[in-house]
Amino acid sequence: MAVYALTGFSLVSLLSFGYLSWDWMKPSLVADVATDPMEKSLPPAFTRPPHIIFILTDDQGYHDVGYHGSDIQTPTLDRLAAEGVKLENYYIQPICTPSRSQLITGRYQIHTGLQHSIIRPRQPNCLPLDQVTLPQKLQEAGYSTHMVGKWHLGFYKKECLPTRRGFDTFLGSLTGNVDYYTYDNCDGPGVCGYDLHEGEDVAWDQSGKYSTFLYAQRVSKILASHSPKEPIFIYVAFQAVHTPLQSPKEYIYRYRSMGNVARRKYAAMVTCMDEAVKNITWALKKYGYYDNSVIVFSTDNGGQTFSGGSNWPLRGRKGTYWEGGVRGIGFVHSPLIKRKRRTSWALVHITDWYPTLVSLARGNLSNVPGLDGYNVWPAISEGKESPRTEILHNIDPLYNHAKYGSLEDGFGIWNTAVQASIRVGEWKLLTGDPGYSDWIPPQTLTNFPGSWWNLERLTDGLRKSVWLFNITADPYERYDLSDQRPDVVRTLLMRLVHYNQTAIPVRYPAENPRAHPDFNGGAWGPWASEDDADEWEGIGEPLKSRNKKKKCKICKLRSFFRKLNTRLMSNRI
Repeated sequence: MAVYALTGFSLVSLLSFGYLSWDWMKPSLVADVATDPMEKSLPPAFTRPPHIIFILTDDQGYHDVGYHGSDIQTPTLDRLAAEGVKLENYYIQPICTPSRSQLITGRYQIHTGLQHSIIRPRQPNCLPLDQVTLPQKLQEAGYSTHMVGKWHLGFYKKECLPTRRGFDTFLGSLTGNVDYYTYDNCDGPGVCGYDLHEGEDVAWDQSGKYSTFLYAQRVSKILASHSPKEPIFIYVAFQAVHTPLQSPKEYIYRYRSMGNVARRKYAAMVTCMDEAVKNITWALKKYGYYDNSVIVFSTDNGGQTFSGGSNWPLRGRKGTYWEGGVRGIGFVHSPLIKRKRRTSWALVHITDWYPTLVSLARGNLSNVPGLDGYNVWPAISEGKESPRTEILHNIDPLYNHAKYGSLEDGFGIWNTAVQASIRVGEWKLLTGDPGYSDWIPPQTLTNFPGSWWNLERLTDGLRKSVWLFNITADPYERYDLSDQRPDVVRTLLMRLVHYNQTAIPVRYPAENPRAHPDFNGGAWGPWASEDDADEWEGIGEPLKSRNKKKKCKICKLRSFFRKLNTRLMSNRI
């Protein structure tokens, strides 16, 4: 009772200060902007396969867009969303690689072996080569396919590169984060390299150009050189607004009144990205693509709160299975939408884009069995009911098991120490350790009521491994109903058991010393050949069951590279 009382006090306090002044159920806080007369005359139906522009931002928090009540300026995103369809029941994954893999394959992590963490730069791992990717299906449908931005789906051998996975062209980075100007990325002390690639070559000549601008310019160049009479797919995976927090000074100056330095830099990066989207949209109109285009905007995971991001008023942050980690910003903007200017509460997941976009492209899905995504275009364009009724957020058997979880707590059917989360209908279940569970207001606020933080200390102290929420009634995850509704808990645990039976082994191999950029001319890139790939992969096997003899074959080589790396580091110091 004390916890609930404290909760109520905190919410009332916040409302009185105006921190929860935007209405969760309101379609928009931004006035709709009238379209151009030429746009109003466009035919609402498809006459040919549409041009598809998929824009993915990195680490942009749920609160960090104007139409969610943010203090960050995003006029382009606000307008595009207001004129299209806002997806306010839209889900992504809590970290980078999982969201990208599910977008590209239309499958849950448990069905690609990527259910644990991310693909790290020195791991001999990548998106499974037997998966038919979204761009490959669009190529089959006659599309020209291009990728600009962050890949983060593995690159240890050339077969893993974007140009081998369905993209005609690629300009971007292969790893998870790079400097916005120099494109350097360090995967630990002394393990640094350049990471900007043009196709399969290192793009040394592009160093010094701010990545957000560079990527938007590349999109414009692609559109200028292509014919709007031929369908095109461009996947724009901005590096923004992932760390490091870097932005041109003129954007930072706009937020000089923000007291929090990280938030100030982060806000500048968001606004800069917004202007890049404006330039892309302008290019679509200038070169004759817009009238027959579909623009999808999505974030890849929740915002990182200690790096300036905000998921307010949702609980949690990037890397967690609370709503702040998995509920994303999403909207679709297109002249081809039948029911525009509205907010959709249809349940949509990032895996749904694969079948949705292939269907829009009039592609063939019959030879791609086992997809976890659904075609949600009728729900988006016409306001029909979503075919999706549940989402497996993930099951990660390698994540640190919760101290207080057990098979007994899971009714003898599920070990609640295992990190997992699922949503079925209006219910959401979490087991194991869901991650940092605070509610964090925008970092510009000062003198924040201490009772909020006290509440979180109380809930963190509980010995729990199971949480149940009615997300429809309680989107902020403040009222755990696991004790009151054991029947629902058991039902959702059974769904986890069902999904777990379909999971393939985790692909998370040990790091390989051969990946060091110093052995690749100072740049990150493929290091394994076809002849020795199997020696390094361990693909499809849990870590515990790896062949020990294979490890012994390379132990001397590993030792040599470690010593060499130590010498290199000492020379640099």
